[in-house]
Amino acid sequence: MVWTVGVDVGGTFTDFFAFDESNGSVHVGKFPSTPGNPAHAVLNGLETLAREHSLDLSELRQFSHGTTVATNALLQRRGGDVMLLTTAGFADLLDIGRQTRPHMFDLYQDYPAALVPRSRRIEVSERITAGGEVLTPLSQHEIERAVDCVRAADPQSCAVCFLFAFQNPEHERAITDALRQSLPDIEVSASSEVQPEFREFERFSTTVLNAYLQPVMAQYMTDLDSGLKSAAPNASFGLNQSSGGLMSVGRAQRLPVRTALSGPAAGVVGAAHVATAAQRSDAITLDMGGTSADVALIRQARVPTVFSREVGGFPIRMPMVDVETVGAGGGSVAWIDRDGLLKVGPKSMGADPGPACYGLGGTQSTVTDANLLLGRLGEDGLLGGTMKLDKAAADSAFDTLAQSLDVSRLRAAQGVIDIVVANMVRAIRTISVERGHDPREYCLMPFGGAGPLHARDVARNLGIQEILVPPAPGIICAHGLVVSDLLEDFVDSGRIEVNAGNVEHIRQILDSLSLQARKWFEQESILDHTRSIQLRLDMRYVGQNFELAVPLETTGNQVPELVVDDLQQRFFRTHEGSYGYFNPDDPIEIINIRLTARGRLSPLADYRKLDPSDTAPVMAGERQVVFHSDKPVNCPVFERSELRAGHILTGPAVIAQLDATTLLYPGDVGTVDESGTLLITLTEDLN
Repeated sequence: MVWTVGVDVGGTFTDFFAFDESNGSVHVGKFPSTPGNPAHAVLNGLETLAREHSLDLSELRQFSHGTTVATNALLQRRGGDVMLLTTAGFADLLDIGRQTRPHMFDLYQDYPAALVPRSRRIEVSERITAGGEVLTPLSQHEIERAVDCVRAADPQSCAVCFLFAFQNPEHERAITDALRQSLPDIEVSASSEVQPEFREFERFSTTVLNAYLQPVMAQYMTDLDSGLKSAAPNASFGLNQSSGGLMSVGRAQRLPVRTALSGPAAGVVGAAHVATAAQRSDAITLDMGGTSADVALIRQARVPTVFSREVGGFPIRMPMVDVETVGAGGGSVAWIDRDGLLKVGPKSMGADPGPACYGLGGTQSTVTDANLLLGRLGEDGLLGGTMKLDKAAADSAFDTLAQSLDVSRLRAAQGVIDIVVANMVRAIRTISVERGHDPREYCLMPFGGAGPLHARDVARNLGIQEILVPPAPGIICAHGLVVSDLLEDFVDSGRIEVNAGNVEHIRQILDSLSLQARKWFEQESILDHTRSIQLRLDMRYVGQNFELAVPLETTGNQVPELVVDDLQQRFFRTHEGSYGYFNPDDPIEIINIRLTARGRLSPLADYRKLDPSDTAPVMAGERQVVFHSDKPVNCPVFERSELRAGHILTGPAVIAQLDATTLLYPGDVGTVDESGTLLITLTEDLN
């Protein structure tokens, strides 16, 4: 018996997905997170799962880990104390940015404050030209002065961002080496190590974010790695990246910014796997946990990838799954703003003290409390009844909110649900309508602990007619970790015009990147037959501000032959698909050449097929649920584990399981297929 385990740490719960590679059996677990040290929930949960299901941890082959620790730290501004060393004259770059308004017509929208205060930005006398030449040498005196300034400030971490360091990292390496030697207790992030690419502001921002996250992740990863080696000595440990692949613990400690969307990325990978099994290749995912909601658009069962985006209002430039994140989760706090308007999130009560109904000391009204008041969650609680919910505490939490709004508690609870739904709808429109995709042509796949509770309202607002609920919706991120591959990204940045005279130069860069990939394959002991590479060129017309990612076809891990006409035609097709036109006569240039190396792990087999049933599903109970009126409706409650292939449910109904609760509105029809997925068809009845 050989086991693979995926573990996803959320702000509220830590999820486990254990897969027996010998017979295809699956075990899942869900335990409260421990925000003070997330490693405790991981290690304790792993031991509990092993004990409950008689798993021998010595037979654990692969431990794949995804976390929202970095995501939540950015959303809630709970990172480390950071200092910045930069080229003289560029200390204000973080404030200047791109001089664009994120919300053009919102007069009250503030820019997010820079993560490094102006007083903690130190200018260093040095200068590298755009061509990589040394214009102003970095003296030993300047190095010593910078080290003394950092020592006096005593930060938790320090970012080193020099102008054009991606062309020549000599100066950054010198000062970084001095900092690490003189101040070993301070985490140091150099832009030439974190993000060696064109565009200074995005490179600076990404590096500062890496430094901001290092103190949060460093101790956590150390504790987790040590504990795992003790509990499962034969397991290989991989941490999920924002790009949807696994990396080593050492890389994660040095480059925590790569985990900014670790948990959400794993969810999209798992969703693509479930969608394929359910024969739904086009889906919009809705991952709603305790702190945030993440949405993505899957086309033809492919995980979407971008190379630049914002998280928490800060630009990050590196490969990542194309996920839109919003502060909307079960623990999101309802509050009244300065104008007297009801708001929900982004602040979350997390796991400790959690929503008021958890009975752990929380007093503020949250989305989970609202669902309990409306009967959508039962007082018997979560996690299969092992975690009771206190309705009286939820009532008390909503008293103040309802009084401030001069409405009943039920009406206030409905308002909270409506707002959190609107927040998620806006996020989905961003990744669909604003990019030319009609959401009505997709099914909605909700997951996370809270996703299936709100999926119907979200779908109705978008005109979506089908909802696909996975067999274990609250564990889908952990599921995605089990089907993820080892992955590493390499990049060479520059400006190369696409013409016959530069083909050999492009080829040399590709060969250099391929050599780096081979070294990585060997370092990670990845077998030849599991190796593959993906190539992308960031291309644009000469004079354009931004580039498009143009894929190159590869076979296995071989670099393809390059033909100028083929490169041009690939760019023309990509440009036409994005902008509706192309000009074959204008010159084209390459900005970045990217290579992604992938080592395939053992794929997860499909879920075991459910036995069909010719009998009607049996109710587990009943409860009063409020939908879109103040009048409660009597709803049957079904246990998901008791449903069989072919079972058909007509709403209203509540479907309960260990990891999530699914709400079936009046008139809607839910059908269970042989893989255990629940396909909900919506009606026009809005009651």
